[in-house]
Amino acid sequence: MRRTATTYFDRLARIALAGVVLALLAACAPRVTAERAAPHPQARIQPVFVATGRDLDRTGPVFGQERPETIRYFRVDISIPPTHETGRIEWPEGPPDAATDFVVTGTQVHDGPRTLIRDMRARTEGRETLLFVHGYNNTLSEAMYRLAQIQSDFNVPMPGLLFAWPSAGDPRGYVYDRDSVLYARDDLETLLHDLTARPGEKVFILAHSMGSQLVMEALRQIALRGDRQVLSRISGVVLMSPDIDPDVFDRQAAAIRQLPQPFLIFITKADRVLTLSGLVTGRKPRLGVIDAAEKVQRGDVQVVDVTELSDGEGYNHFVPVTSPTAIRMLNGIIAQAGGVNSAFLRDMALPLPAAKYVEP
Repeated sequence: MRRTATTYFDRLARIALAGVVLALLAACAPRVTAERAAPHPQARIQPVFVATGRDLDRTGPVFGQERPETIRYFRVDISIPPTHETGRIEWPEGPPDAATDFVVTGTQVHDGPRTLIRDMRARTEGRETLLFVHGYNNTLSEAMYRLAQIQSDFNVPMPGLLFAWPSAGDPRGYVYDRDSVLYARDDLETLLHDLTARPGEKVFILAHSMGSQLVMEALRQIALRGDRQVLSRISGVVLMSPDIDPDVFDRQAAAIRQLPQPFLIFITKADRVLTLSGLVTGRKPRLGVIDAAEKVQRGDVQVVDVTELSDGEGYNHFVPVTSPTAIRMLNGIIAQAGGVNSAFLRDMALPLPAAKYVEP
């Protein structure tokens, strides 16, 4: 048993070393940022609403910079090219062109959450908001474009709001980002209050990677304050490749007591980013790469294993929204449920033809 464990961790160490080399190489490369361009008549304009501490002109890495003390609110109109391929973000390789690239065609700054929410409600029917919380090593540009891609590929009818917490946007900033998650808890809690303050308003939370830790911490705070009304207005939670220690998740969920329903966790055993994270944080697998549903000690959590749908894109760290096969499969389930809403998650318990649903 000891030899097996040693061999396992030696293999992980080699993978981690390769990951460190890749991270250092990536850190030396310039990050692409969102750019403006003239609209194209055949492109799709996807409004993305944003709550962030960053200025509009600070869309790239912020490693080492002072974290924000105030939240800014704005809308950015993102043009998705007619040549868009499912699961991809088409970054410009030269001058930005709306015919082939994701580009920004307009922005609108709001003076606070009320005017931003008013703008959201004026553009779509219903009173439900898709709240996206990005993960580790994300710039504002990358997170905005990712949400636009998700909304487009899944034909999401509800408005999408990005909570852009102060990630360093640098692969060397893992510890910086973990501290930033703690720093941003109160701001996310306040945003959830704002989004559910009016009768009938609901929030559907989609979190990725380290953003899942931030979501769980905010929900835990809300529960400890005894504010069940806000929790009751969360219409569903999806954690994709969550970068959380399973033991910590169990304690967070215990503090929340009644998790918002439905509550889904997407795991990918081939996730190379979380493999490295597990080594950095103590040679223990993270929640997003657990090998058995029993690791989640909750009957109100559904775990979906999409390892078989991994295609290597993005180190297999965002499979449900970057793998064309996974997107087609999920869209089929969504169609059966009648659209993207909190109800479609309940149908994820159906046997998936190329993925494995794990019953706790």
